[in-house]
Amino acid sequence: MDVLLQIAIGIGLSAAAGFRILVPFLIAGIAAQQGYLTLSPGLAWMGTTPAILAFTAATVLEVLVYFVPVVDNLMDAVELPAAAIAGTVLTLAVTGDMNPFLQWSLALIAGGGVASSTQAFTGLTRLASTAAAGPVGNIAVSTTELASSTILSVLAIAVPILVLIVVGVLLYLVFRRRGRKRRVY
Repeated sequence: MDVLLQIAIGIGLSAAAGFRILVPFLIAGIAAQQGYLTLSPGLAWMGTTPAILAFTAATVLEVLVYFVPVVDNLMDAVELPAAAIAGTVLTLAVTGDMNPFLQWSLALIAGGGVASSTQAFTGLTRLASTAAAGPVGNIAVSTTELASSTILSVLAIAVPILVLIVVGVLLYLVFRRRGRKRRVY
């Protein structure tokens, strides 16, 4: 059961990284430092004070950049591959008690895949909000993404099974919406 909880935490943090890349790293680092989360030995540095300070500064910068019109759309192009890497690293960080081949496979496929899917969806949402409402829409989307990333990160650590259900529903809605658009054209 412990391995399933680790997987659920990893997938939840990866989904949160699709909304904001650095928020889950910051929350995971704080949780690890406070004893609420056990990190893999190779990534235990994430729970150190210097790492948390660096994550805090980087998170503030990431959040601020997303509130600048036009720059936020450019950031989405950079953050899609970065989200895949972040999802992989976050899943690796919490699944340390398993075979390395299984751990890396799970991290790449589940962690990276979930983070990429979430990031792609948010990028498309941002483009649509720019077209429909301009900068005001982007600010609303940025605020929602920040809140989503923060809430998912905290819930992934506190109630990982609930987050798996939430992520499953989100992925279902994304792929259902995508399938519906294909049929229209």
